[in-house]
Amino acid sequence: MVSLKLFRVDTTKRGMTEVMPRLAEVEAEVQGLVEASMETLLGVRFLASEFSTGPVHGGRIDSLGLDENGAPVIVEYKRGTDAGVINQGLFYLSWLVDHRAEFERLVRDRLGATAASRVRWSGPRLICVAGDFTRYDVHAVREHRRSIDLVRYRLFGADLFGLETVASVSGGIQVASRVRRQAVAQAADGVKGAAMLELAGAVDEALLGLGDGVKRVELKTYRAYQRLRNFACLCPPQRTKLLVYLKVDPKDVDLVPGFTRDVTGLGHHGTGDLEVQVRTPRDVERALEYFRASYAVT
Repeated sequence: MVSLKLFRVDTTKRGMTEVMPRLAEVEAEVQGLVEASMETLLGVRFLASEFSTGPVHGGRIDSLGLDENGAPVIVEYKRGTDAGVINQGLFYLSWLVDHRAEFERLVRDRLGATAASRVRWSGPRLICVAGDFTRYDVHAVREHRRSIDLVRYRLFGADLFGLETVASVSGGIQVASRVRRQAVAQAADGVKGAAMLELAGAVDEALLGLGDGVKRVELKTYRAYQRLRNFACLCPPQRTKLLVYLKVDPKDVDLVPGFTRDVTGLGHHGTGDLEVQVRTPRDVERALEYFRASYAVT
């Protein structure tokens, strides 16, 4: 974001005027902008602001939320560069893990009992939003076994707000892939199962290869690929195909029967309104343009 230049097009004079980036006047300005549109910006449902950790810990968590995969999320903000934001966030993350019942009660009050019953404690997240980060910050998050995102913000003019992911780590050791385990079980049934195992690997490689910041999150019913938000969800193999759900507007796609399908409003595992059905290696190649489009909009 520091190197990004933004220009406003003047159609009357056929010229351009540079819109200069700036930092917020105060930290609360950034917090207010993110909290007002947290699901749009971060893929996180907002739960609470300035959440007290009680008299013993004596702190306040800037923002609490729940991401689209059911993981608890802490968001901490700094106006500029602050070496303490990561350690502060990790302190609160440890507190949160030790106070699961309190968080689940908050989710139940805000989002209902169903959401509270589906909170996924295997991967709580910390998102740090700040004016900038140092190379030491980036190195530090890669040393922690936690899911941490460093996000740089900039304000442009009076009405433009930009976010850039500086570093993103999954944290911990990835659990064995359910997609792969199911495919292995199918492989025991013969050639078709082995082919599905290979196909699942090809889809996985294609999605991870879209960028350095891609994280893979394992859930019971699907595998999510995300930057800050999910951009693809891969379901366990069926006998003859894989289903991938993408954050692409189906209205922008020339749907092909048997390959792409609009699932807006239809119940399915994972997130996204465009379903891609992958049956062959050729389908993986055909799907790449949709993978890239979904990655680009998240």
